[in-house]
Amino acid sequence: QEQLAESGGGLVQPGGSLRLSCAASGRSSGRTFGFSTMGWFRQAPGKEREFVAAIGAWSSSTTLYADSVKGRFTISRDNARNTLYLQMNNLKAEDTAVYYCASGPLTVTTASTYDAWGQGTQVTVSS
Repeated sequence: QEQLAESGGGLVQPGGSLRLSCAASGRSSGRTFGFSTMGWFRQAPGKEREFVAAIGAWSSSTTLYADSVKGRFTISRDNARNTLYLQMNNLKAEDTAVYYCASGPLTVTTASTYDAWGQGTQVTVSS
């Protein structure tokens, strides 16, 4: 069973930056970290979980972003460290949410495709 642990959340002012990390261990459906697509999702109070970004396996040449974060967020991965990152710049109040990392077999935006999830880290953007 793959374990995912997010960190790096916190309180930041509008326009500020944060970098989220997700440390992975174990296997998900037989896949090790390098063979998995990794994604970030978020859920704001009273709203459904939504896709933020995803990065393909290994060479990570494939990335996907939600329109709302394009140009502000960057997803990356370090396969040697089994770690996923999300660099978030120019943060806005509407970015406030619990952010989750997830592991799956396909580079897609659909949450149900991902088969391992972390517990989440809170990001609050407020002055």
